[in-house]
Parts: sequence; C-alpha cells; structure tokens
Amino acid sequence: HLTFTLAYSLFLKVDKYLYHLRLSDENLMDVSVRFRREMDKGLGRDSSSTAAVKMLPTFVRSTPDGTEKGDFLALDLGGTNFRVLLVKVSDNGKQKVEMENQIYAIPEELMRGSGSELFDHIAECLANFLERLGIKNQKLPLGFTFSFPCQQTKLDESILVSWTKGFKSHGVEGRDVVSLLRKAIKKRGVSTGTNACYMEEMRHLELVEGDEGRMCVNMEWGAFGDDGALDDLRTDFDREIDAGSLNPGKQLFEKMISGMYMGELVRLILVKMAKEDLAFKGHTTPDLLTTGHFQTSFVSAIENDKSEGLVSAEKVLRGLGLDPSGEDCVATQRVCQVVSTRAAHLCAATLVSVLRQIRDNKAAERLRTTIGVDGSVYKNHPQFARRLHKMVRRLVPDCDVRFLRSEDGSGKGAAMVTAVAYRLATQHAERQRVLDALRLSREQLLEVKRRMGEEINRGLAKESHDQATVKMLPTYVRSTPDGTEHGDFLALDLGGTNFRVLLVRVRGGKRRSVEMHNKIYAIPQEAMQGTGEELFDHIVHCIADFLEYMGMKGASLPLGFTFSFPCHQNKLDQGILLKWTKGFKATGCEGEDVVSLLKDAIHRREEFDLDVVAVVNDTVGTMMTCGYEDPLCEVGLIVGTGTNACYMEEMQNVELVEGDEGRMCVNMEWGAFGDHGELDDFSTEFDRAVDDCATNPGKQRYEKMISGMYLGEIVRNILLEFTAKGLLFRGKLSERLKTRGIFETKFLSQIESDRLALRQVRSILQHLGLTSSTCDDSILVKEVCSVVARRAAQLCGAGLAAVVDKIRQNRNLSELKITVGVDGTLYKLHPHFSSIMHETVRDLAPQCEVTFLQSEDGSGKGAALITAVACRIRDMSY
Repeated sequence: HLTFTLAYSLFLKVDKYLYHLRLSDENLMDVSVRFRREMDKGLGRDSSSTAAVKMLPTFVRSTPDGTEKGDFLALDLGGTNFRVLLVKVSDNGKQKVEMENQIYAIPEELMRGSGSELFDHIAECLANFLERLGIKNQKLPLGFTFSFPCQQTKLDESILVSWTKGFKSHGVEGRDVVSLLRKAIKKRGVSTGTNACYMEEMRHLELVEGDEGRMCVNMEWGAFGDDGALDDLRTDFDREIDAGSLNPGKQLFEKMISGMYMGELVRLILVKMAKEDLAFKGHTTPDLLTTGHFQTSFVSAIENDKSEGLVSAEKVLRGLGLDPSGEDCVATQRVCQVVSTRAAHLCAATLVSVLRQIRDNKAAERLRTTIGVDGSVYKNHPQFARRLHKMVRRLVPDCDVRFLRSEDGSGKGAAMVTAVAYRLATQHAERQRVLDALRLSREQLLEVKRRMGEEINRGLAKESHDQATVKMLPTYVRSTPDGTEHGDFLALDLGGTNFRVLLVRVRGGKRRSVEMHNKIYAIPQEAMQGTGEELFDHIVHCIADFLEYMGMKGASLPLGFTFSFPCHQNKLDQGILLKWTKGFKATGCEGEDVVSLLKDAIHRREEFDLDVVAVVNDTVGTMMTCGYEDPLCEVGLIVGTGTNACYMEEMQNVELVEGDEGRMCVNMEWGAFGDHGELDDFSTEFDRAVDDCATNPGKQRYEKMISGMYLGEIVRNILLEFTAKGLLFRGKLSERLKTRGIFETKFLSQIESDRLALRQVRSILQHLGLTSSTCDDSILVKEVCSVVARRAAQLCGAGLAAVVDKIRQNRNLSELKITVGVDGTLYKLHPHFSSIMHETVRDLAPQCEVTFLQSEDGSGKGAALITAVACRIRDMSY
C-alpha cells in the first residue's frame, strides 16, 4: 500500500518519462486540422490517389427509415473468426430485428494461404449454417461485412486495396471480393482495428458521378499519417511497433490508437523502463520481452478501479514472470492510462474533423448528431469511452454529440445495409414505374408532332374547322413591323388577375425606338366572376385613372386591346369571345364582341372616346414585339400561366377568310389540343386528376400538361401517390400537401435550380408542412419536378416543331431559317425548360434553323405595335 503522496510522485515521474505521449488541446486541434486536410485530399478526384485517408465511396446512400422488412443473410469477416447470421427485420410498428448466428474459426494457414481456399472455407461455413437452419433452398439477400480497405464502384462490388489485421491470403488484393465470394458459393452449391465512416454530401465526392444527396464514406482512417503527416507526434515506441509489424509504414494512425497495438505499446514502454532501471529493479523476463504477450485486455483490467486495477496489474506482471513492487504496479497503471488516454484523444481529434465537415455541409450554426460506435476497446476499456466523449465535446462545443453503442454492427449492420439497399431498390423500381409514364420517347414526341400537324390543317380548313380542337383563328394581322411605324398609342392588356393600361410612343426611321409608360390595376374576384358590364366598367374606370395620371384626360388615341382569351375575329377591330379561361366567368360576354362591350362601357362613363384599332391576342403581341427587333420573327409562343402559339400562315390556307394573297397571323389556341382525345395515350392518372378538379374539366388538355398553372398540381398529385405508397415522407401526409394549388409552379423552378442545395429544397418542403422530410425525400421531389417539367418542355417543343415544319412546307423550302418570339414566366424563369424545348425542336424539325428571341412585354408593347402597323397600312390605303 502506497501513500497518496508517493503514488502521485510516481505518476509525475511516469508522465515526465512519457512526455511525448501526452498531447495538449493545441496538439489535438492541430491533429484535427491535419486530418481535415487529409479528408479533403481523399475526397478530391485529382488528389485521392495520393491521399493517405482514402475516403472510399461505399454506395450506401441512405440510413434505415424503419420501413425495412424481410429475412437477410449476413457474412462477417474482419478478424480471426468469421460469422454467418440470419437477420429477420420486421416493420410492424416496432422495427424489430431478430438474429441467429454461428461463429466459425479462420485457421492461420487460410489467413496466409491462397484466396480461393479462404473463400471456399467461407462458402463452406455458409452452407453449413443454411443447412443447420433448414433454409438452404431459400434465396435470401446477402450482406457481406468485409472489414478491410476496399475500393467500391457500386454497392455489390468491392476491390480489396490491401490486407490488414494479419491477413495475407494471396491472389485477393486488387480483385473484387464479391466476385470471389460468388464464385466460391456457386462452386459449393449454395473488431480489432480502427476506422470510421460518415454520410458525406455527394457534391463533395468527386470520385462518384452525380451531386444529389449523400453517400456513406468509408474513411479508412487507420492509414492517416502514412504520408508523414503524424511524424512529429509519433514516438520511438510507435516506430518500434511499426517496424515489428506485418505491414511496416502502413496504418500508422491505427497503430497509435487501436486495440491491436495498445497492449504492445505498454509492453515496449515497460521494457524500456526496466532497462533504464526505472521499474522492476532493472529486471526483464522472456515473457515481457516477447511481442504480443502484454494483451490489450490487460490494459482494460489494470485501468479498471484504482485498487482493483492495482491488483490486476500485480497479477498481470506476475504472469509475465516479474516480481513487481507496489511502485511497479502504480507505474504500470499510469503507463496504461497515458497510452489509452492518448489513443482516446487522438480518436477524438479525428472525429472532430468529421463533425466539423458534417456541420459545414449542413451550414448549421450548431450540429446535433449521433455517432454509432463499436469495438472492443470502446466497449470494454473502463475509461476509453468517457475520455473520448469528453475530449470531443471540449474540442467542438458547437456540436451536440450523442454516442450510441452498436449492437453487432458487422453482423446486424451488414443485414441492415442489405435491407436498406433492398428497400431502396424496391422503392426505386416502383417510383420509376410511376414516373416512366411521364417520360416520353422520341417516337412518342414525333407522334405528338404529327397529330398537332393534323389538327392545324383541320383548324385551317373551312369544312373541318368546327370539329378541330386547334382553332387556328384568323387575327387580321397581315404584316409584321417594317420599322417605319411612328406615333402615340394606347394599349390595354387583360389576360389574368391583373390589368394594365399603357401609353406607347413609337419612333420610326434610323433612330427608331419604343418608349412605354404603364400602370397596373387589380381585377377583383367579383369582377372576374360577376357580370360583363361590371367587368368592363371596371376596365374603363382604370383607363380614366391612367389618362388622368398621365395628364392626358380626354385625349383620343388609337388603341390596341390585348385580350388573351379565345376569340373569333372577322376583322382586326372585332373579337367575339368564344369562351372564358384562366378563372374568368363574367356573364354576358361569351359570344359577344369585346370591342363593343368596351365601347359601351366608355359611352356609359361619358368622359372620353377611344379609337379601338385592333383586338390583339398576347401571343400575337409577342410575335410583333420580337418582329420589331428581328424581321425573321414570324412565330409567337407563350409558355407561362397558360400556353399558346401563333404564326404567319399563307392566306390561301386560311379558308375562313376571303382572299389568297399574302399572309395572315393565325392565333392557334393550341392549349385545347387533345380535347377530343388526341393526347389520351400520353396522359397519366395525374393529368386526369388535375383535369377532374379544374374549373374546365375536359378542356385545354395540352395546356394542362405544359403550362405553369398546372405543373405544380401534377407534381403535388405524384407526391401524394408516392406518400400513400410509403415511397416518400415515410408514408406520412401533411394536411398542407393535401391542399389543391399549394405546390406552386414557382417551386418547380426553385427546386430545379442548379444553385439550390438540397437543404433549401427541404426548406420548401417544410413550408408545405413536411417538417420531417429527409435528404432522400428532397432528392426524389427534385426528380419528380424534373420529370414533369421535362415532359412539359418536350410536349411544347413537339407542338412547335409541327408549326415551323408547316411554315417550311408552305414555302416549299428544304431549309427554313426562322425566329420564334417567346414570352411567359415558365419559359423565362424555369432553369431547364427553355433548353429542353429548344433541343426538342432541333431534334424533331431538323430542316428548320430556329432562333428563339425573348419578348419584352408582348402583350403591352405588342398591342401598340399591332395598332401602329394597322395605322401604317390604313394611312397607306387613303
């Protein structure tokens, strides 16, 4: 029994002797910084080959979500014993996992013999296990825990980089161990190290294609320091251990912290202390001098409890043939403490690097996370875990870390990885089955183009016009701008819930320009759905307000009226409303001339008079605006809340209007394409659900598959279907997601933005009440948005290909050069819509060289330009 003072002085003496093994917080933070640099090297495509910390992709893309179920086999090879397990996973609300396993020895000669003999032995053990359980004829999914450094290119392929832990089987390094196992199984007819892994953002994993979501990275951190990064911290004892190992110069970090080497490190220190007459009265014994005779389990026993540990120390030392004094036992205990503390603190320093990486990935001010831990040192050493936890929390106070002991990570874990992979594969197959209905082949798009071409001809012909879905309405716009237009014009723009009045000053000649002033007015819901008189009285009230605002009260100017609803025109200044769209329902308007309704409202007010020169569709206005910039622009396209197109058709083909000379712009009203079933074989259950709930069921079917008003609803219906099938949001629906219209089309544009990280996608989902959405959910929602938007762009491109090919054929040209003027929020704001549409047009109309020009204010400026062109033509005829 030693006095406290004597024991303390011994501790100080040992600490001084082992000064280089004691690391300060500054040392550990420096180790953490070095390790973070190594992680970055391992993740980089150009630097990974020379990195010591390999950061190997595992192709495990998800952690368990609790819905996994089924029976799975697991093989666990990582040391001198090998296990086979049957793992039953059930998801009956209890997420229950039951296991049966059998341990088999790996004989030394197999560890160092040929690879084929080793894998034959594994297959033999597996066959024995299956036979014992009476399940040898069942084909069960199998997970293989192979705890050696491997390079993976997919989940079920693993190239052994190098053997560790005493294995030396030849003919295995550089080969796929899964193939070797499969071969052995087919022929048969049937933790001592240290390492870490974590879920890394795919965008940082340069060795793997794709940047969506996360993938588990197997760090193989035991090799940290193999490039010299830890040379200044390694002691003579570390170098001696390395020199006597099976793999000198390799796994240097592992040799400083793992259970395989901890006991050996203590033994080397005790030998040196004895030789320097600092312990055991200068005596050594053959056992103390023999490698491997001081086991790591001795370190755990000696550090147990102060008095109990000293008893263990004496017992261990006597077992090594020594005759220890009380001082020797205290000194040995302190050596064990210094060695195991350094191991725990070095482990903490590298863990801190991982935690900081995860925190930075998530851009979180404070990280909350759980670390799953396994291994005999962590579980059996009485102080290791506490020291590790304490140091981690000290070095990263901004991370709330919970440590969770794993129960059989290598066995149950292999089964769970297999179960997750099985779940993901099954769910992926089901999701792709659903989404494949929205993916259109080139043949299908060519068929859409052909049918659109047929409907164009039916709409143009007098005989079939009434039955055609694409109405091909004459606009009486007979020319695009030639640059000589000039004067002041008013323009009205009615096409949605807002209404605009504009003053447009057009200057011709060499210094031609268009100057605009405008004011926006809201259309109240009661005016949209009340009587026609109420709606047009409100419009005239807005015009009067604008004229007063511009200081032009009582002025009479030529006016162009952009009226973005299907109209039948018999002349330029007349428009018979065929039907309301976009939520308008004002009574007494359908079948009436909107110019007359506007004039009647002006007369009721008795304040001013206006010369209504032209009724203009916004699509035609778009073409005219772009035509002012580019004389080749003879097509107008809108893809926004709704969709429509127009183009300059040969008069001889416009059978609804007398005369064969020249051309006339035709307003296609192509949104109604499909209303007679032309698109039924391309339509999905989600399109039908959107149509059924719309204000105009059975109408505007093409528009409902393309335009911004409906794409969000299609996505929402797909998300509902996936959630109901348990493929998304863990099967839990939010009330907000059940609400029609909640998934706005702007979310598609935001979610598909290349600059938007998945955490921002999650914030959109949280806005929709999906607070527990995961990274995997975000990836899937992004995929759904992508598929829906891609189909919309392709369908639009197929329709446009039909239009430009029609113009080319009209003019008997082998090649056509033409410009399309485009407007609409979906086209302008969605990150990929325009490029996919352009690509589709190029593919389906290869003889047409099509340029796309974005319109600036087609409905306002365009209306004024149509009025200006009409005034120019009118003035010429006088």
